[in-house]
Formats: sequence, C-alpha cells, structure tokens
Amino acid sequence: MGRRWVHLVLGGALLMPFFLLTSVVVPLIADGANPFLDVGWQFVAFGGALPLAALATLLFPLLRPLEVAAVRSLCGVPAERLAEGPAVSWAARRRTALWFVAHLLAGGIVSGMTLSAPPAAVVLLLLPFADPVRHTAPGVPDVFHGVLGPLAGLALLALVVGTAWGAGGLLARAAPVLLGPTPADRLAAAELRAAELASRNRLARELHDAVGHALSAVTLQAGAARRVLDTDPEFARRALAAIEETTRDAVAELDTVLGLLREEDGSDPAAPAPTLDGLEALLGRTRAAGVPVEATVEGPCAGLAPVVSREAYRIVQEGLSNALRHAGPVPVRLHLGVREGELLIRVENPVAGTAAGATGTVAGAAGAVAGAAAGPAARPGGGRGLRGIAERARLLGGAASAAERDGVWRLTARLPLTGAGTGTVTGAEAGTGTEAGTGTGTEEW
Repeated sequence: MGRRWVHLVLGGALLMPFFLLTSVVVPLIADGANPFLDVGWQFVAFGGALPLAALATLLFPLLRPLEVAAVRSLCGVPAERLAEGPAVSWAARRRTALWFVAHLLAGGIVSGMTLSAPPAAVVLLLLPFADPVRHTAPGVPDVFHGVLGPLAGLALLALVVGTAWGAGGLLARAAPVLLGPTPADRLAAAELRAAELASRNRLARELHDAVGHALSAVTLQAGAARRVLDTDPEFARRALAAIEETTRDAVAELDTVLGLLREEDGSDPAAPAPTLDGLEALLGRTRAAGVPVEATVEGPCAGLAPVVSREAYRIVQEGLSNALRHAGPVPVRLHLGVREGELLIRVENPVAGTAAGATGTVAGAAGAVAGAAAGPAARPGGGRGLRGIAERARLLGGAASAAERDGVWRLTARLPLTGAGTGTVTGAEAGTGTEAGTGTGTEEW
C-alpha cells in the first residue's frame, strides 16, 4: 500500500509540468480565465494537461522503460510481465501513452486529496475539543461542531486511503496490459533469442571441430609414443614432432574461433577461418596420427565460394576426426567432387568391429598406434560432431547423412555452390545414428 501510494504521488509530480504549461496557455485562449485562483479553471487545466502528457509519450519512447522501472519497484508487478526497452513500434507507444495518462490522472487525484484532505480532517477532528479552532475555521457548518466533526474527519481520511488503495490496485492490474510486451516486442525478443542461440551453436561447432580433431590426434599420437618409447625411439620422436605441429595448428584454429567472438563485438577476427586450401595440411596431420587417408578430388574445388569452402573443410575435418577417434588407424577414403552445382563430400572408413582384424595384425609402430586407439573407453552417448555437420549442411541449403552399411561407416554431405535454401538432414536426425566407427556409441543430429 505504501509503495503504491508513492507511485501515485510520483504520477502527480510528473503531471505538474504539463499542468503548469496548460495553466499558462488557458488564459491566453479564454479571457478572464485564471487557473491559479479559480477552482473550475484548475480542473480545465488539469484536463488539458493529460493530452499533452500523451503526446509526450508518443514522441519520447524512452518513457516506457522509466515507467516500467517504477511499476516493477513500487507496484510489485513481476518483471517478466513487463516489456523491456523503449517503445519502438507505434502500437507500443499508444499503449504506453494510455498508461502514462492513467498514471498521471490517478496520481493527480490522489496527490490533490493527499495535500488537501489531511489538514481538513485534522480540523474536523479537533473542532469539538478546541475552541480556538472554531474561530479559525468560520466556514465549517455548525453541525460539525459536535460529534459529527470527528466522524467526518475520520471519513475524509478513509476516503483518501480508499482512493489511493483502489487507484493503486487498478494501475497494478493495468500495467501488464499497457506496459507488457506487444506482439512486435515478443517477435523481436524471439528473434534476439534465436540469434543468440545461433551464435552459441556456431561457436560450439567451431570449437568442437577445431579443438576436437587436434585433441583426438594428439591423444592417439601420445599413446602410441608412450607404448614404443623404449623399443622404437625414432617413432616416438616423430610422434612428438607430430604432436608439436598438431598443437601449433590447434592454437591457430582456436584463435580463429576466438575471432568469431571478436566479430560479434564489432572488431576484426584475429585469423581467417581455414578453407579447402588447407586440405593437404589437414590430411598430413591425420596421416601423422597413424590413419592412412586416400583422398580423391574431382572438379575445381580451389575456386569455391569462401563460405562453402570453409564449411566443407569443417565437415571433412569432423569426418576424419570421427574416424580417428572411434575407429582408430583404419584406412579412410575421402572423396570431394563438384557436379551439377553441388559439392559432394564423402568420408568412408571400416567400423571398429570390421577393422579389428586388420589393425590387430599391424606390427611395430603401427601396432602401437592401434593399441593407443583401442585404449580409451568409448564415450557414452556420443559427441556432437554429426549434429554439427548436419547444421552446417542445412545452413547452406544442403543435406547430410551418415550410416553404416556392410561394415563401412559412410558420411556424405552435399553443399550447393550458389544460393541457400532449406536443407534436409537424413539418417540420425530421424532417430539415433551410430557415431563413426564405434558400433556402440550413438549420436543425435
């Protein structure tokens, strides 16, 4: 009750500039009008001040966040029921203008009653008991000189309290309707939330692909070096050199991912994102991890659009990373081809079960790599690589699929070279798909 009364008095204070302006203008329009002395003209000025307040609200959209802050702190209305930010659309401005007029109207009435009623009530309460008061209040009827005086004083105070309570309650109920989000506000909030989620998903994809591939290769190389450190020092040195190179490239790619954050802040990224121009280096790092890769490139892949080349690089990187992480050092076949306005990407590798016989018979250093790959336990539930591939293809208007057939895990993606539409995702998006080469872990798209 106390806070709502303060809110109403605040409305009366906000009304005063408009009331004074109207009180100055009215005598210029009507001869003999004096709103400062004539009560009737004061009500005329009061009524004329309200349209000026509405006009000010329409012209200054920043009034809405100020009113929202006052309602949230003084009227006890939950913040989630009120709009945020200035009233941008005209619909929001009209609703804010209605609220501002209601606030000033109720605040002006309650403020006037608060200023005038308590002194009159005190006089009525003291009238029967203090003889000097009777002489200082000659306009009070004789009927109030008795018991009716205090009763009238109490009734007058009750009227002020009741008016403040009722007006505060009505404003608190009207606030979510007039100061709540409009359909345009809800749409803007939904678009902002979607943009934030898209940005987070983009960063998650880039971080997963850039760092995940490097960590998988480093883990395999470190495990292999540990196993043959005493028996084959030369291989261990090569593995350590490969780890050094892989981590150096991973730091550069991590800087690229951090550059995405700098792009969102309005500054330039620190490093360009990798494209298919760096495919040979990616294949070299994968082969250094002990994975034989047979790559076939058909068509002019070097002159692709930057966005297509960048997303294609990430898809190839994730396909190789999946094979490395889940199937170990098994032969991987990579095919890139441009045909009929699309870039076709296909990554194939034997799944872990079918590759066990081949990798189990590898001797020397290669056997150490196989043992290092078989060491770690499979991750429960899979990662998010296939989902990221599906999102990348879908954003370009393409399609992606991944499935095991005849003991071979096959990842396929089609990316349009020009334009973008609504891509489709098959395979694990309809249910759950087995992640590359595990035979046990699954990953949702």
